[in-house]
Amino acid sequence: MRKSIRNLFLPSRMVWLIRRHAMLVVAALFALATIIIVPPDSAYLGYFDWNTLGCLFSVLAVANAFRFAGAFDRIARAAIERLSTPTSVAMALVATTGALSMVATNDLALIIMLPITLYALFKAGWNALIAPVFVLEGLAANLCGMIVPFGNPQNLYLYSFYSIGVADFVKTMALPFLVPTVLIVACTFVLAQKSGARPAQIEPIVKEPLDRSRLAIYTLLLVFALLAVLRMVPVALVVAAILVTLTAMDRRALKAVDYSLLLTFVCFFVFAGNMARMPHLGELLGGLMGSDGLAASALLSQVISNVPAAVLLSHFTESWPSLLVGVNIGGAGTLIASLASLIVLRYFTEARRIFPSLAKSPAVSTGRFMKLFSCLNFGFLVVLLAVCHLY
Repeated sequence: MRKSIRNLFLPSRMVWLIRRHAMLVVAALFALATIIIVPPDSAYLGYFDWNTLGCLFSVLAVANAFRFAGAFDRIARAAIERLSTPTSVAMALVATTGALSMVATNDLALIIMLPITLYALFKAGWNALIAPVFVLEGLAANLCGMIVPFGNPQNLYLYSFYSIGVADFVKTMALPFLVPTVLIVACTFVLAQKSGARPAQIEPIVKEPLDRSRLAIYTLLLVFALLAVLRMVPVALVVAAILVTLTAMDRRALKAVDYSLLLTFVCFFVFAGNMARMPHLGELLGGLMGSDGLAASALLSQVISNVPAAVLLSHFTESWPSLLVGVNIGGAGTLIASLASLIVLRYFTEARRIFPSLAKSPAVSTGRFMKLFSCLNFGFLVVLLAVCHLY
């Protein structure tokens, strides 16, 4: 009887796991496909960029520690609590998401901001703003975090892989960062004005006191993590310090690390390493990167997502600026172009379960969300490709 019950629930649980870790499943399948062609050998050990994995773990763990301490939540709520107009609240939500993506990675910025966004807009009665603000927060997380090496996973990888200097990195990403930032602000203003939402007073939120001594320690850990990213401190030393400190102070931060993202990177390394050993494919990708690396990397991101595109194409070009810009602007476009976009969709579809009354609102339909998402994302992608090519 127990076995039959287990068999009954296994399929639904498998579906849930696949949906929750879709990117990891796809990456694992890609890696397994290449392993069949290139059987494991000693060369596999050279596939992995341990510095990238260590830095990514460090940033995610410390960001989680701040989140559980209430620091990010306090910052986000403070940015919207005193505002009452739809436009000002929408601007604050989107801007805070973009700012957080620069210090907490794009995925974590969305995990922090999307629930706050849903709560604030629902309580204010601004249902019509939920879809556009969610879409714009996704764009802000993807395109504003590109200005710093630790703003998203592909930047962290390329920064480490090519040993890019901080000044060179910022100089290269300045224009690709400024253009979408201006566009995001403009789109937020226009869509908020068109929403028809009227001014409202958002309910004050009770604030819990912050543990200043705990935040001071976390700030020190964050400094060490960023120094590791900047190659000023050994990554292994920082990882060890974070493990010891958070084990003692807040194990939840370690448990909440997106280990599926780290495993996804491991699969990408295997996939890219094996693909690099296939001569004909190497010639094809090398030729594409040589003719127009920016367009090739941006368009490949639309099919396999920008993180695996960065890992794969890094083996076929020495021109890191075009690859760096390409995979970053390639985060806009299709739903699978960036993992962050899938996070936005997942939270949006959960909105009607969290607040059942939204099920009756046409403004919060998945169809409307997808139409708006596609229009804005492909619009941004076309503009960025054109601007970056002219530059």
